[in-house]
Amino acid sequence: MNGIPFPNLSPDLFAIDIGGFHLALRWYALAYIFGLLIAWWLIARALRRTRLWASDPPMTKDQLEQLVTWAIVGVILGGRVGFMLFYQPGYYLANPGQILQVWNGGMSFHGGFAGVVLACWLFFRREGIDPLKGADLIAMATPPALLLGRLSNFVNAELWGRPTDLPWGVIFPGEAAQNCAGLVAGTCARHPSQLYEAALEGLLLGIVLLWAVWRGGFLRYPGRVMGMFLAGYGLARFAVEFVRQPDPQFISEGNPLGLAFHLGGWGLTMGQILSLPMILVGLYFILRAKHDPA
Repeated sequence: MNGIPFPNLSPDLFAIDIGGFHLALRWYALAYIFGLLIAWWLIARALRRTRLWASDPPMTKDQLEQLVTWAIVGVILGGRVGFMLFYQPGYYLANPGQILQVWNGGMSFHGGFAGVVLACWLFFRREGIDPLKGADLIAMATPPALLLGRLSNFVNAELWGRPTDLPWGVIFPGEAAQNCAGLVAGTCARHPSQLYEAALEGLLLGIVLLWAVWRGGFLRYPGRVMGMFLAGYGLARFAVEFVRQPDPQFISEGNPLGLAFHLGGWGLTMGQILSLPMILVGLYFILRAKHDPA
């Protein structure tokens, strides 16, 4: 099988050993950090542009700074808990010592999203902020973080796609090059599904939402931007799941496609199951948004 060899990329920006301790700065951590900083900057700019709002902006600069802290806690706790519950509950019940070792990987977007939603809702309620207006700001600012996160997934050579003979298939190192429908180890090219998600969830969705906010004036209609994000992300993730390799715990001899739910000749992956509610809720908020500015 032809394919593009995986570039010589390290998951660490740098790594040093000091006194028996291994210290490393990983690209994945930088993706989280810069994603949050970009989100903060975008929201701060939107709050300063009163023309984007039908009335006063929903929060102050000080409240935004507090919101960022709440969001960080929500995304880390939610992402970790979601991964354990959705993908490997049995493993973490048997190995509780691994629960806090987030540096070894194991974060779920859907769990992180739920964690952010809960943390931000609690913060909005405490501060008396309109939750739909606040959610619109967060939705607008999220795609850049998704873009950076998916690019770091590619650098880490993780979350790769199913085997393919398309000319842009990538020969990922290690386990990805093995057990590929009987192919010889080292020759299995796979869909670079991380890059597909970066393009759809991060770049394309980000452009659409930024246009909707800065050109379309959609922040005047509370809930509309959030609905667009939910529906857009859900559709993008649902589509990419067709070529994304499922987690190994879902794959068996009788279920080679790794479907979490299957009936007869069709089924859904766990990622698709978790994306369907996002699509439906997103469509609901798009339709629910008032036509008159609020």
